[in-house]
Amino acid sequence: MKNWIRFRHEDAVGFGTLTDSDITVHSGNMFNGAQPNGKKLKLADVQLLSPTEPTKVIALWNNFHALAAKLNVAEPAEPLYLLKAPTTVTAPDAVVKRPSSYDGKVVYEGELGIVIGKLCSRVAEEEADNFILGYTCVNDITAADIIGKDATFAQWARAKGFDDFCPFGPVITTGVDPAKLAVRTILNGAERQSYPISDMIFSAQRLVSMISHDMTLLPGDLIACGTSLGVGVMKEQVNTVTVAIDGIGELTNEFRQ
Repeated sequence: MKNWIRFRHEDAVGFGTLTDSDITVHSGNMFNGAQPNGKKLKLADVQLLSPTEPTKVIALWNNFHALAAKLNVAEPAEPLYLLKAPTTVTAPDAVVKRPSSYDGKVVYEGELGIVIGKLCSRVAEEEADNFILGYTCVNDITAADIIGKDATFAQWARAKGFDDFCPFGPVITTGVDPAKLAVRTILNGAERQSYPISDMIFSAQRLVSMISHDMTLLPGDLIACGTSLGVGVMKEQVNTVTVAIDGIGELTNEFRQ
């Protein structure tokens, strides 16, 4: 198991593997042939960046049995998803600000993220693990009131597409079975979400396979697997949100009104 991390140190961007509070710096390409270069850094001495710079973020809707039952909606026969713009991506610990053009409800959505490790097109489900670099934590922030604002067109992409509305990280964890893990979301110190990833309608491997038959996935691309029960509004002037997946890590950001 490795925990890949990307960071800024002394005005240079680097990447490596994280063990406790120490970073083993690597050279080359995270996705192909990365090698330790002999340098070590302390986590406290770097600025965390998003673990990758995805060309696209694919965000799932209605991918948990429990949430589908609560909403009284049919479980989908194939993945239901939208694309979030690459400009939604922001780093762990970053401050996300309310969009100046929007004064409605903004909600957190704690999710598992799949990070693609190599070019992936039309792969079989049983081969999908070969194309997954690892897993991460995602907060799929949403301007909820926009989705149904126009009765003729559900505005999912706009509601989820504001700048910085997709913090993810802090690490990409390899060699872990996400189906054995659980997602927790803590808002201002209170746990609001706690759900098993095994409750997903479409497993990580099936998502990668099915989506790769729709579009080519590139190294660093992010699939946000959807959320379950407990999504809520961030109401305070300053909101601290932590998405925690034991076995992967904890992603913390602030949302400011």
